[in-house]
Amino acid sequence: MIEVIDIHKSFGKLKVLKGINLSVKKGEVVSIVGASGAGKTTLLQIIGTLMKHDDGKVLINNMDPSEFKEERLADFRNKNIGFVFQFHHLLPEFTAVENVCIPALIALKKRKTAEEKAKEILTFLGLSERLHHKPNELSGGEQQRVAVARALINDPMVILADEPSGNLDSQNKKELHELFFKLRDEYNQTIVIVTHDRFLAEMSDRTITLADGLVVNN
Repeated sequence: MIEVIDIHKSFGKLKVLKGINLSVKKGEVVSIVGASGAGKTTLLQIIGTLMKHDDGKVLINNMDPSEFKEERLADFRNKNIGFVFQFHHLLPEFTAVENVCIPALIALKKRKTAEEKAKEILTFLGLSERLHHKPNELSGGEQQRVAVARALINDPMVILADEPSGNLDSQNKKELHELFFKLRDEYNQTIVIVTHDRFLAEMSDRTITLADGLVVNN
């Protein structure tokens, strides 16, 4: 599903990634852990095509998105990669359903089709009674589940999550952690999570440890 081959990335004279090699299988939940500054978020952004690497290659389902022109790359990202961040980035003026629909509408899906799919996913995530609430009317855990639903709307090949539970209390954190594995079991989702949370990392199928820009445990 994902192959990361000898990835290097520097910011000026600072070498952040120094030759990363790893692979993720379809339907696998993998956590990437390591100290602050180890390069975890940089690696996740490169896998998600949000940042360009200096050397090496990232293959997603045997495709190399770095070869795509900008318009095709944006379309590939929208349709094949779902993102969940520590801060949910929901648009405050839109309801839960409307926020979830946005990637589908960008992909030029019909509004009615997008809304039906959004309601289906939100209901699956336990938000059937919160469909038409705006973010400021939702709890932190509910907002993060809306963000997860938004990541799922286009049936992506992979979900990338960057410290997804970092802003949640212990109960909502536990529920979100369990949700990732429910998604894997129900949708056969491939999920890569950058986390400092040892409990989440231990729940994962596999933990990849970064240190000083290198994989030290895979």
